[in-house]
Amino acid sequence: MKKYLIIPAVALLLASCGEEKKPTPPPADPDIETFNLQKEKLSSEIRLPAELQGFRQTDLYAKVSSYVKELKVDIGSQVKAGQLLIVLEAPEISSQLAAAESRLHAAEAVYTATNATYNRILETSKVEGTISKNDLDIALSRKNSDYSQLQAAKAAYKEVQVNLSYLQIRAPFDGIVSARNINVGAYVGPAGKGSELPLLVVQDQQKLRLAVSVPEMYTGYMSMGDEISFTVGPIPNEVFKAKIQRMSGALDLRLRSERVEMDVMNTGKRLLPGMVAEVILPLNAKDSTYVVPKTAVVSSAEGAYVLTVQDNKTYRTGIKKGREHGDKVEIYSDSLAVNQPLVKAASEELRNGTPVKK
Repeated sequence: MKKYLIIPAVALLLASCGEEKKPTPPPADPDIETFNLQKEKLSSEIRLPAELQGFRQTDLYAKVSSYVKELKVDIGSQVKAGQLLIVLEAPEISSQLAAAESRLHAAEAVYTATNATYNRILETSKVEGTISKNDLDIALSRKNSDYSQLQAAKAAYKEVQVNLSYLQIRAPFDGIVSARNINVGAYVGPAGKGSELPLLVVQDQQKLRLAVSVPEMYTGYMSMGDEISFTVGPIPNEVFKAKIQRMSGALDLRLRSERVEMDVMNTGKRLLPGMVAEVILPLNAKDSTYVVPKTAVVSSAEGAYVLTVQDNKTYRTGIKKGREHGDKVEIYSDSLAVNQPLVKAASEELRNGTPVKK
């Protein structure tokens, strides 16, 4: 029984000793797709929210404390430059004007008298021994003093006249009344003194401003005169065109963006101030840059990099990313060169020195 069991075991042992062990073949280098790095001009576009504004807008306030006597326009009224819009009433100013006019007439009468006296004394003094030099000097002094009083009275009268003119509020330019915050009989005054809101708001809507805040990273792609496109929600099927007319030349420190304005002719008056627009801003490259597929860029905690291939081995090269368009992205690095092989589908699994088979 025991011999029967041992014989097969010995046979198996001898058989196994007779077999030769074959060496394990080394793993083949991974087959990785590469491409040669090239430069090109990547043109793209961004869409940004913008706002349409009246080309000119003025909030009209009362210059002096008064009451609204006449209101000659309303919301939507078309006005011309210099047109009378509001007549105000301030009885105390009328009284001040009458008093100033009375003082002016009195000063004119006094000066007329002293001037006549001086001229008479001056003529008499030409006869030697009739008028002393001291009397002539006194007459001249009185004349000059009364003349100063006359000029002061004239200035006071003009000042009251100016205040009286403030009771008539006129349109500063051709436009439309877009807001009215008063009624006849209302008490009004300078901003903060009886008038928190403007009496009227006048806008020039024949031409509008399209204002957009362009993020800092895109400011280098714009120039004066560049044409942009935009759309507005109420007219979704129409694309409007405009050209860049003004650039602030500085960044808003809070938004980190530059204000850019375009002029939009509004002859059909289909566009309204306050409308939100979507601006399509072209980003046309000025110089050729390295452009690669997005899959060739790896973004890790240490930063972005691409994998170059040299002597059938991969090496990580740090880069900075630029604009993106579709499946392409701009990259910047002083360590790269045209026609340098790069891994097309890079990943963090491929490290420095990883062997590859192109």
